[in-house]
Amino acid sequence: MSNAMRQKMADTIRFLAADMVQQANSGHPGAPMGLADIAVVLSEHLSHNPKNPKWLNRDRLVFSGGHGTGLIYSLYHLWGYGLEIDDLKKFRQLDSATPGHPEYAHTAGIEITTGPLGQGVANAVGFAMASAYVGNKVNSETASLIDHRVYCLCGDGDLEEGISYEACSIAGHLGLDNLILIFDSNQITIEGSTQLSISENIRDRFESQNWAVLEIDGHNFDEIDGAITQAKMIKRPVLIIANTVIAKGGDKMEGSHHAHGAPLGQDVIKAAKIQAGFDPEATFAVSDDVMERFRCAIEKGDLAEREWNHRLKELPLSEQNEAYEQLVNPDFSRIQWPVFEKADATRNTNGTILNALAKAIPGFLGGSADLGPSNKTELKDMGDFPKGKNIHFGIREHAMASITNAMALYGPLMPFSATFFVFSDYLKPAARIAALSGIQQFFIWTHDSIGVGEDGPTHQPIEHLSQFRAVPNFYVYRPADGTENVKCWQKALLMKHSPSAFVCSRQNLPLLPNPVKGDVENGGYLIVEEVNAGVTLMASGSEVSLALETAQLLAEQGIKANVVSVPCFDLLMDQPQSYIDSIIKPSTKKVAIEAARGLEWYRFADTLIAMESFGASAPADQLFERFGFTAEAIASKI
Repeated sequence: MSNAMRQKMADTIRFLAADMVQQANSGHPGAPMGLADIAVVLSEHLSHNPKNPKWLNRDRLVFSGGHGTGLIYSLYHLWGYGLEIDDLKKFRQLDSATPGHPEYAHTAGIEITTGPLGQGVANAVGFAMASAYVGNKVNSETASLIDHRVYCLCGDGDLEEGISYEACSIAGHLGLDNLILIFDSNQITIEGSTQLSISENIRDRFESQNWAVLEIDGHNFDEIDGAITQAKMIKRPVLIIANTVIAKGGDKMEGSHHAHGAPLGQDVIKAAKIQAGFDPEATFAVSDDVMERFRCAIEKGDLAEREWNHRLKELPLSEQNEAYEQLVNPDFSRIQWPVFEKADATRNTNGTILNALAKAIPGFLGGSADLGPSNKTELKDMGDFPKGKNIHFGIREHAMASITNAMALYGPLMPFSATFFVFSDYLKPAARIAALSGIQQFFIWTHDSIGVGEDGPTHQPIEHLSQFRAVPNFYVYRPADGTENVKCWQKALLMKHSPSAFVCSRQNLPLLPNPVKGDVENGGYLIVEEVNAGVTLMASGSEVSLALETAQLLAEQGIKANVVSVPCFDLLMDQPQSYIDSIIKPSTKKVAIEAARGLEWYRFADTLIAMESFGASAPADQLFERFGFTAEAIASKI
């Protein structure tokens, strides 16, 4: 393709983006205009099928700078993903297909929700890791079913975020050879020049992390093409530093930090169109020759997928064929659920369950942020990633959760990630994206309360249950024994569009009696029901056995108490009021017990017995006594 044609295509993207932001009177024209030349050349290299955005062997394209939606939606319109000009005209408007930042499952073709800077870099690493694992399972010397690439567009802000350092570090360590990160180095931030806040040598940083680094003029088509071609042949992750000008082609706004997040203005856009040889009065204009070249993506992508499907059909009835079928069609009936018959810590029972799941489900894998022995997440005799199922994320909680978000969206994988519950703080933004996007990934969070003991208040989660229970579409399971733990997993596996967290104890917990009414799948259920009860005691996790002890003491004083276990507060909130009233009797005094902040319990409770401060350093039994979590203390209060 001639560079003159490429220029016309790039300018079309620039003015579509500028028109979108101008019409909405909101948005970010600078990055889309600066990246337009790269986008055109990348279109020539990208293997994807607009007719089937879910084709497994497609190249993944991640827009880490999610604010650049003017570029994203222009491309998806031009490629033929179903976005029409009317959709572009409704940019950032209520119920449109073109929201302010790209949202997975909202707009066809969007691989993952980005916007919070740095997340997309880690997502791209996750896609590359997923393809490495799946490739190791289904590829052979004669037939490679997985041989696609992962591209990520990022900016200065992405690389300033700590998550990008974490993610790129593990990518280099693993030598992910199909990952290409294109750095839009325009040296501009919202406040002005990047020199205000960063002066490190990006090349040295990435080379020290085992990345290959190429550097180009991001507006020179031949250099862009040469760099991408070279990057595809390098057997490790590649960073392409593309030196660009923000709002390129934007008349007097070109190169200005004011072009980052505000409309350029009608006069500027008209002047820019005149300079590029476009009609200054025409908005949202795409010429036939430009559209024809971009829409080649449909025919090219459809052919690539049909060739891949033919390759798939030609697989011999062998281990390779069987591995592929078991990955894409997991059989949950093969799970041999463990039975627990003695007191144990739920981190231990959870570890046993993880191993049962990993043995039965080929795509079930995961790891911990360097806490496997403590989280009990080691998958025994299942090898290390990328050939095995144990992923060693290192102490990189934020990147870990964003990586597993992408692995979950890749296709046939069901990943988990693990750390101490208190360190969920480090990964909260990724957990939130999982909930917002409806990603089924599994968070394992152990050492769930002041029961952590001697490590003290820095390691004792107090507010964390409340924080995650407050996140919409995020299901927090806090099992009270091994049997509840199994039932929590059985429910979570069915929640295909929600993340689940398993909050587990360090200390041993006794076995509970059988349910009287309801079960774990309802989020809460009765385990003790008394005729004419005056009190209902509610608790989760380690405090359920405490509630049972308290009920016995109250009975000795002539006070009848029902006991309700609530392993998943979020599921209980989903139940109809009639069910809630059947287990939490409106006629009783309702008391919630939790060794955490617990303010959300007032949705159901009249009284809350909870933590009013941070914890302390001491053996767990002493801490429960100090902070009033004994049957005697609670019975006395009641």
